[in-house]
This record gives sequence, structure tokens and C-alpha cells, in this order.
Amino acid sequence: MKRRSDSRARSHPAYWAFLMHRLSGLGLALFLPLHFWALGQALHGAAALDRFLKLADLPLFKAAEWGLVVLLALHMMGGVRLLLIEFGNVRDLRKNWIAGAVGFAAAAGIAFALSLWT
Repeated sequence: MKRRSDSRARSHPAYWAFLMHRLSGLGLALFLPLHFWALGQALHGAAALDRFLKLADLPLFKAAEWGLVVLLALHMMGGVRLLLIEFGNVRDLRKNWIAGAVGFAAAAGIAFALSLWT
């Protein structure tokens, strides 16, 4: 008998938490080569690093930094949630941890955005 995907599962908060954790991890993995390239600019001398730092002052770059902080916060809280599910008995708290992860990521993003303008 062929198994079909149950569309009701996709409306469950745990599915969205799973999806957020996977997509934030993918986004962070895609960021790593750019990060290593930026660090490598310092090896090419002060002039190359200064050129990169001028690029990093652009508003688009600042927005990308904000997105990175939000991705890190989401991924971290998703990982904590998975650890609690794996090693703890917190069945009643699962939805609360999902809401907490989103709230923590939003707070981290707001705090970082505010630090950009002060």
C-alpha cells in the first residue's frame, strides 16, 4: 500500500519548527564560504581588508548581518528545542518552546537592529 503524505501534519507547529530549523541551518551553511572569503581578505593586506570593510558599511550588507543574527537565533533555539525533546520529558512544553524560539529570534533581531543605528 502506498503511503501518502498527510497534509494535516504541515499545519502543526512542530512541522514549522522543524522547517525553520532546517532552513536556518541551510542559510548558515550557505553563509560560511562568504565568511571565510571575508576573513581571507585580511591575508591579502590592509588595503584589501579596507575595501571589504567599506563594502560592509553598505545598508544591504547591514540588512544581511541582521538576517544572519536572526538565523543564528532561530537555529540555536531550534537546536535547544530538539535537545529537550530528545533528552527530556517535556511533551507539554513543545509548543511553548516553539513560541519561545520565535520570540527569542525576534528579540535578538530587534536588539541587533537597534545596535546598528546607535
